[in-house]
Amino acid sequence: MKIKGKAGLTTAVAVTVVATLAACSGGGAPKNEAGGGSGGGGGNSGYTFAMITHETPGDTFWDRIKAGANQAAKDTGSTLKYSADPDATKQAVLIQNAIDSKVDGIATTLVTPEALIPTVKKAVAAGIPVDSFNSGLGFYQQAGSLVHFAADEKLGGQGAGKRAADDGATKILCTIQQAGSVALEDRCAGVKDSFPNTENLQVNGADDAAVTSAIQAKLSQDKSINWIITLGAAQALDAVKAIAADGSKAKVGTFDTNPDAAQAVSDGKVQFFIDQQPYLQGYLAITQLYLYLRNGNIMGGGKPVLTGPSFVDKTNIAKILPFVKQNTR
Repeated sequence: MKIKGKAGLTTAVAVTVVATLAACSGGGAPKNEAGGGSGGGGGNSGYTFAMITHETPGDTFWDRIKAGANQAAKDTGSTLKYSADPDATKQAVLIQNAIDSKVDGIATTLVTPEALIPTVKKAVAAGIPVDSFNSGLGFYQQAGSLVHFAADEKLGGQGAGKRAADDGATKILCTIQQAGSVALEDRCAGVKDSFPNTENLQVNGADDAAVTSAIQAKLSQDKSINWIITLGAAQALDAVKAIAADGSKAKVGTFDTNPDAAQAVSDGKVQFFIDQQPYLQGYLAITQLYLYLRNGNIMGGGKPVLTGPSFVDKTNIAKILPFVKQNTR
């Protein structure tokens, strides 16, 4: 209940912010100093924003991030340049490229803070405002980011562990699909907080077959595992395949979703997914940059703006599923 309440509150705050933007830009924002032309309402604000993430090719989670960012660019009359690389060193290069191209603002994930923060600081030093989102909740102020849009990952993990415990878990397997990701580590740490008999398993999130094989091997080796918490939708579907291949009766809960994983919740193959509302993260990260440049506004007064966590299960999947299929949730 605590998680649902907190997620509901933060979502309400975010929705209020979006409504405020619509009110101020619906008729077209005035010309900005640099641009000439109007912002919002399909006009041209003159702003160019770069969004840089750690997306792994083929991971459909990021489709919702990009859909939200593209809609924000359209609503504010801005140009969006999206790039991504799962390798932190290469992601830092992409941030530097954005600095060199003199974009008006940067929105970036901070999945591996120590590798990314030095370059983010260069952007700030160059006078380019930065929003961070999705990963790096505990590091955004150190990086110099104006605002961070994300879910409380550890809280989500704690809720997942409690749900599994309430459902009779004896041992939980928590899979981590990207080494060094602070957000993923926080998720499994949260699970272990509320259910100490949790074992982490490092898997290669870029190779679904390898994930399935690794989980199946673990289930075969340790028959006491009767719950699996995955940290991404693709890995949840891999876990379902591994359970079937092993003949296990283990249950699956996951962070994040995609259309197939959401359908698996509806079908009862996955017990729940923890929603961080990626569309909203993408939308707000770009919208915030526009509002900061246009009016000096900083959402949340510089505090983290939480977009989750909230749980989606059999009780509410029917309402959420259409939005997931539209890439807006």
